[in-house]
Amino acid sequence: MSWIPDKWRRRRTPPGASLPERLYAHFPGAVMLLDAHGVVLDANPSVAQATGHAPASLVGQRVTILDEQPLRGPVSRALAECVQQRSAWRGLLHCRHADGHRLYLDTLVQPLVEGPHDTLRLLLIQHDVGPLLEPAIADRARLGRLEAVVAGLPGVVFQLHQAPRGALSFGYLSEGLSALCGLTPDAVMASPSRLLDRLVGDDREALSNALAQSSVSLEPLQLAFRIEVADGVRWLEATASARRESKGGTLWEGWLQDVTRRKEAERRTEHLISTDMLTGLLNRRAFFANGEAVLAHAARHGRRVPVAMVDLDHFKVLNDTHGHAAGDVALQRFATICRDSLRPYDLIGRVGGEEFALMLVDSEPEEACSVLERLRQAVADSELVLGGETLHFTVSLGMAFLAPGGDLGEALSRADRALYRAKRAGRNRIVGPEAVT
Repeated sequence: MSWIPDKWRRRRTPPGASLPERLYAHFPGAVMLLDAHGVVLDANPSVAQATGHAPASLVGQRVTILDEQPLRGPVSRALAECVQQRSAWRGLLHCRHADGHRLYLDTLVQPLVEGPHDTLRLLLIQHDVGPLLEPAIADRARLGRLEAVVAGLPGVVFQLHQAPRGALSFGYLSEGLSALCGLTPDAVMASPSRLLDRLVGDDREALSNALAQSSVSLEPLQLAFRIEVADGVRWLEATASARRESKGGTLWEGWLQDVTRRKEAERRTEHLISTDMLTGLLNRRAFFANGEAVLAHAARHGRRVPVAMVDLDHFKVLNDTHGHAAGDVALQRFATICRDSLRPYDLIGRVGGEEFALMLVDSEPEEACSVLERLRQAVADSELVLGGETLHFTVSLGMAFLAPGGDLGEALSRADRALYRAKRAGRNRIVGPEAVT
């Protein structure tokens, strides 16, 4: 049985036309009959409105004229799949209107068999859904522009989710992550540990604590941390707002940026304001600041801390006789001897012109006395060569012990009094608890 009777092919619906005839003539979209090769055998009147092509102009042409790429476009692929599978194909096709603009056509390709020889025909029905898709198309275009802008930013836009039981996952990471730490967003979103396991030292614990505090208070998250990268260690800073999710989790949305240069500048500044410029040792402010941290650690373990005051003997005479340059060289030599004689974790600071303060970390009284004696002897054995003249100098030391929870300033005052006793006793000696002479 023929799919379309000859009387249907008239472009105007005759009086008394049947329902199929009326549907064919007035369907608000394109209806075409194709052969198995996609050649148009017939087209309804509305094809002109849908595609911009007159029905008569389409007959005898391949329907792939509607494709944006006629040789391998979506219409060609849909027809090929329908013929191969001998089953209906339905989907959204991007086509080209006769005037050149893009069409979005909801398409059905239905295989038909007609005639005594089972000739394959294809029924193509298309409806323009562009007006329905325009808001989504515009939104996608805006999203594409936004993603391009975000990808070019010198940092990373991120969305971090923490489940009620604490598991972390990234909902979004912008493309800047690759430049920041050499990891792709997809890799980190699939496995957050690829990023989190690179945090250096205690910074992973610091991040966990900061997230926990922000999750409870919903205050913004701001934290700088170190991360291992291919060329070393880099400082990153995360800044994000926090909000509670409906199922009890927490969501942070924010910005991750490289602050390595800023941290290095801060470190250089801190070094300048905490270091005595002549000797390279801690200055008075930095000595007390670091000393408080040492005392807090000792207090937690119930330990006493040995402290000492050190003074270069006859320093004024050295300055008056050989000039201030000689005095500077003596101070620098003493600083070098201290670094060589003391342990890396002991504290030493220049707290006056020729006065120095010491804190011996995790030392018992006998060990502290031995360390200080080694320092005193090393100074006495040293030589200063100035203008062809060899000079010697010595130091006097006063020692005290600071009990857990004690006051550092008060302990140094006791050590200072012991220092003056050492000077009155003849200099070049140690005076204090368990003194060694």
